[in-house]
Amino acid sequence: MTIGQATAVPMDDVFISRAFVCLVQSGEKQIHHPAFGSILARPGDVVAFPAGALVTMENRPTRDKHYRAEGLFYPPELIALVFGDAAARSQGGGVPQVLAGDPEAAAVFDHLADTLSNDTLPPAIRRHRAIEPLVWLHDKGVHLPYASDGPLQRLRALIDADLAHPWRAAEVATALAMSEATFRRWLGHAGLRFSVVLRNARLERGLLMLQTSADPVSRIALECGFLTPSHFTEAFRGRFGHPPRAIRNRAI
Repeated sequence: MTIGQATAVPMDDVFISRAFVCLVQSGEKQIHHPAFGSILARPGDVVAFPAGALVTMENRPTRDKHYRAEGLFYPPELIALVFGDAAARSQGGGVPQVLAGDPEAAAVFDHLADTLSNDTLPPAIRRHRAIEPLVWLHDKGVHLPYASDGPLQRLRALIDADLAHPWRAAEVATALAMSEATFRRWLGHAGLRFSVVLRNARLERGLLMLQTSADPVSRIALECGFLTPSHFTEAFRGRFGHPPRAIRNRAI
């Protein structure tokens, strides 16, 4: 997918539900993680986010160019296929890694983009070629652990599957095979609140849709579970400090 962003927007505590690998093409990506501090990815750098990572980051356009990157989310079975040794498994999802300025990166991602845009290829071939960037990263020494199916991953996967659904804690607890009391205790021990997890899931999907599609804000709001575009805009500004339109248009 192509990710574009016109205005620098701070994104705090973004949950990476599935492994994500991207090539920065223009602008910069600043990433903060409690395990390693800060790193800065520049054009030509490849960033690998393990599933389950919780990061703070900012995509920064330059004066004359929007931030732009090409990337792909990977399901756990493909991560395990390439990084499936015992040492690769991680309860916490690991931390993002950056492969800086490798001259082969553009060719690898161009080939991936060509493959994913070619609907005439059989699904098995598309899947096989989608693995190639992971094999390339592995060969370059990038270590991409795959997270276990922990409670937060299961919770986010449930919500992400139908963001427009009017989720309630009791319903979610049942789906996760917990009592509501046990579910709320688990959230409390993790320092989480159900309403915040739900809101963040919806806003993070909305952010991704703004970055990767031309869908109108009104449609994105409804698909992400907000009753009205104004509710989405208010919540988006509260979380990211800018209105949704700033993702596609430079803030003045």
